[in-house]
Amino acid sequence: MKYIDYYEALGVPRSATEKEIKTAYRKLARQHHPDLHQGDAKKAAEEKFKTINEAYEVLSDPDKRAKYDHLGMNWQSGQDFQPGPDMGGFDFRNVNINGQDLHGFSDFFASMFGGDVFGRRGGARAERQRGPVRGEDIEADINLLVEELYNGGEKDIQIQAGRSSKTVKVKIPPRIYPGAVLRLKGLGGEGNGGGAAGDLLLQLKNLPHPIWRIEDQVDIEADLTIYPEQAVVGDKVSVPTPDGMVQLKIPAGIHNGQKMRLKDKGLKRKNGSFGDMFVRVKIDTPLEQSAEEIELYRKIFELRNR
Repeated sequence: MKYIDYYEALGVPRSATEKEIKTAYRKLARQHHPDLHQGDAKKAAEEKFKTINEAYEVLSDPDKRAKYDHLGMNWQSGQDFQPGPDMGGFDFRNVNINGQDLHGFSDFFASMFGGDVFGRRGGARAERQRGPVRGEDIEADINLLVEELYNGGEKDIQIQAGRSSKTVKVKIPPRIYPGAVLRLKGLGGEGNGGGAAGDLLLQLKNLPHPIWRIEDQVDIEADLTIYPEQAVVGDKVSVPTPDGMVQLKIPAGIHNGQKMRLKDKGLKRKNGSFGDMFVRVKIDTPLEQSAEEIELYRKIFELRNR
């Protein structure tokens, strides 16, 4: 079997701290979570996700990491690994590997850490000694349009559970801000020894939108194109918002780039207050103009240049 470089799998140096390892794991786990991929990409993500979790299982545990580092002094990445009779004081020939306990891990991992030698994923004796172990929380992103963040609703997502997957309906609260995290209890990693499953933590991300932009996490901004005569004399126009069309009064003499505020039409903050919606004015000329209109603009031009 092949030696697996767990440090390379997480993209960290061998001197990495516990915090650096955890940060790298979380970033990669979000990036390669199978629920975020489809087709052939999903299968590749599942393999990558498995390797990432296996690497974190070893490098986040001081005892496992020490044994693994000891092995790394004698084996280079890519070489065949055959566990010998004496690796760090353990007789690997006598390891009793429980296939069910090590489901989802590579043969390399099983050869080093299988059975009840050590580690929380070891054999039944270790489980009896430690008691139930709760499954790890899994972090993933869910991408939503601005109107989905604003109006809320239900969204179907695919959850990978071992070798099978299932569809789960996620309830999106209305007017929730991007960056918020939804906790889905019991949909994370499986527990051991009768322990409860972990949770799935979904971080909300907003997708680019052709009309609306999210600023300062809770404010919504959009552009409004008006004509010069509207800017000069004022007007009333219909403006689209995620909550529907609203009537907006354009004050006479408004300037290009000026913003108009729709109070409390934004997303909800953590403290329960609401952001605002801002409409940024863009002044443009009509694509088509009659001869009479052009003549009027010419007269304005002449008046200003007397």
